[in-house]
Formats: sequence, structure tokens, C-alpha cells
Amino acid sequence: MATRCKLPLLFPKSLFKNQRFVHTEAAVTPPAYPPVVASLTAKSKSARLRQIDEQVQKICAAPVEEKLSLITRIQRKKFVVYPQTFARNADRWYQHFTKTAYIPGLPEKFSLGTGEGNSPSPADQTEIPGIDGDAFAEIRALVTRVILQQHWHMHKKRRPGVYNHQQQVMAPFLKNLVTELAYTVAKHNPLLLSSSLDFGPQVNFYWRRGQRIIPKGHRKGRLEPVRFQIDDSPNSQIRVTQQLPQFCPMEASYTADVPVVLHAPNLMPLFRRQYDNNIFTGAKLPDPACYGHTQFHLVPDRYHRDRMVKLQCPEQVEIFLRSNAIASLFCWTGAQAAYQGFWSYEDVCRPFVSQAVITDGHFFSFFCYQLNTVALSVETDANNPRKNLLWGSQSQRLFQTVQDGEVVGLNDGVIKLLVQFLMNRP
Repeated sequence: MATRCKLPLLFPKSLFKNQRFVHTEAAVTPPAYPPVVASLTAKSKSARLRQIDEQVQKICAAPVEEKLSLITRIQRKKFVVYPQTFARNADRWYQHFTKTAYIPGLPEKFSLGTGEGNSPSPADQTEIPGIDGDAFAEIRALVTRVILQQHWHMHKKRRPGVYNHQQQVMAPFLKNLVTELAYTVAKHNPLLLSSSLDFGPQVNFYWRRGQRIIPKGHRKGRLEPVRFQIDDSPNSQIRVTQQLPQFCPMEASYTADVPVVLHAPNLMPLFRRQYDNNIFTGAKLPDPACYGHTQFHLVPDRYHRDRMVKLQCPEQVEIFLRSNAIASLFCWTGAQAAYQGFWSYEDVCRPFVSQAVITDGHFFSFFCYQLNTVALSVETDANNPRKNLLWGSQSQRLFQTVQDGEVVGLNDGVIKLLVQFLMNRP
């Protein structure tokens, strides 16, 4: 007969001395085999993700020259963005493509306000910081002389063709004006002494923004990034060796409003072409003047203010200029950032600033651009609050007419804004 025994409620401590926790030891011991990763040659989603990850790591570790080559190496069809376009409301499309918010008016540093009450306009200012009254009088006389020279050539020489007026008359006028102003203002701005003045340069930028489903072909149904290319050719541009100061902190762009366009870019319309992907600031990579200062653009012959008013679309006058500024300045500042090694997966750590003046020879528009991000692809833009910023002014007439060898109605406000732009420095 079995006997009953009473077990103690408290077990002896020796019972647990030799106990081993298997899950703890497994976490401590190193793995005996390497981790299982996707194949680089398989046709699977995981393999494709690994290929992209290794390509990104390769580009990040490469020097700048090789990095630009790797970014632009693969050629597929891309949308070609034309800075000077007559598409209706093109500025909203360009803002979406470049993630740019438009702010009416110029930054505070160009208002020359006293900080009390309303800031006076540049036309009401008597002096510009760094430019005294005698220096401004010399600059004003210089502008008058350039206008009279252009007037003489326009009326004394053979009349240009119907669609060659801007290139034959206004382009030399703008070239002479920029040359004379840059030379004179360089006496008061040491930054321009080591600058480079380019005429008719080529400026290019290539980037990705958004995704699309391939509609046909052997890759039908797959997702691919939407690619864009800007090929710009300003009348002239000034490059400097030091970067211009930011107009506002990067954090100020978090709350800016950027229009969202849900339609495909070909409805703008934009057209897709396949050719070399280019990123170029107007100079080669080793050039010390690698930062942009100011661009000068000339509108085409088809741009007529009075004709747009007669067609009952006067708002398109400023929209055309705004679109030109967005595309041209984003292209230029983006290329400058790429020259410093920044791209979609390595976003900028400091703003890139440039300025632009767009004119038809009579009306002048002024724009300032601050590039805060180049992370515009789908993978890098998901949690990116930064936005690029554009400031712009309304068009202002430089002068009314020329009578009996005298310039009538010369606008000092336009001249002062030109001088302020050229006086901008760190």
C-alpha cells in the first residue's frame, strides 16, 4: 500500500541552480551563418529592393564627379520642362514638380524698411546700404547711357525680323546693361571681384518626382519613377565663390503651401523624350565659382503683354514670368547642390540661394529662390516637411520712352533693385 507524504511548500534553492534559459543563450551567441538576403539576379520584389539599396549605397560612397555620372547614367524617357512656356497656369504645375511655394513680394532685406510701420518701397529710398548718393548717380547715368545706345541702334540700323527683335535688339541691350552694372557695383561689393560672368550658358538639371504605372511594353504594369529634365539658357548669369546667405531658416518652409496636381504631366502639356540626362551649372566641376548669384533672362518674341490683355487673360502675364523663375532657379540651385554632393537620398544640409531678373527690355521682374530640399522622389519625400521657396515682385517699367536724346520716366526703383541684387553678399 502506498504511503502518503507531505511535500514542503518552499522548494530548496539547489533545485534551480542548474537551470539554463535557452532563449537568453540564443540571443547572446553570434549566428553561425550569414543572414539570408534576396538574390541580386532574381525577378522578385525583394531582389529589386536589394538592388536599389546597393545602388544607393554605391552612389553615396562615390566622389562627386562619379556620383553625378551614376545619377544620370540610366537613360529612360523623361518629361522635358521648358522654363518659358505659354501653357495656361503653368506656375501651379511647376510648383508641384519642384515642390516650390510662392511668396508674393521680395524678402525683407530688399525692402530697406526701418522696422517701424510700413516698409517704404525701393523707389522711396534715398540710399542703398554700401552705395552713397554719388555712386548711385553714377549708376543712374550708366543706365541712361545704355538705354540711349540701344535706342540709337534700334532706330538707326536696319529693322530686325519679325521674330528676331528680342535677340537682335534686346539681348545686346541686356548684355551691355549687366556688364556695366556688374563692373560698377564690383567697386562696392568685393564678392563680385572674383566672380564669373557667363553669356548664353547652358544650365541643366535632372530629377525624379512621383511614380507612374507603365501602360504598355514588356515592362507593362510595373511602377517606375517619373523623371524630369530642365534645359535652360539664360541671357547671362553671375557665379561667385561664396554662397549667398539664406533668406529665411529652413524650418520656416514647413508651413508653406505647395499646390498638388493630381493629373499626369502630359496634360499640361509636357512631352517625354529620351536623351542624355544632364546636371550642369554653366561651369565644370573644378571651377571655384561654383555658387550662383544672379541670372538674367530675356522673354521670347511671342511674349506680348498687350496681346494677352486683348485675349482677356491678363493674369497670364505674371504667370509666365513666375513659371520661368521657378523652373530656371530650381534648375540652377539644384545643379549647385548636386555639385556639392547632394541628391535625392542625401538631402541638403544648408539652403542654396540664387536670384533672377526677367525682362523684355522695358519691364523688369525680380525673383529670389531658396532651395531647401532635393529629396523629391517617392521614397525620400514621404516624411520630408521641407519646401523650396520663391519670392517674386510684380513687373516694373524701367523707362517710358526716349525723346530728343533724353530718357523720359526713368524708374529709380528698378535701378535700386538691380543694385540691391548685385550688392547681395554673405
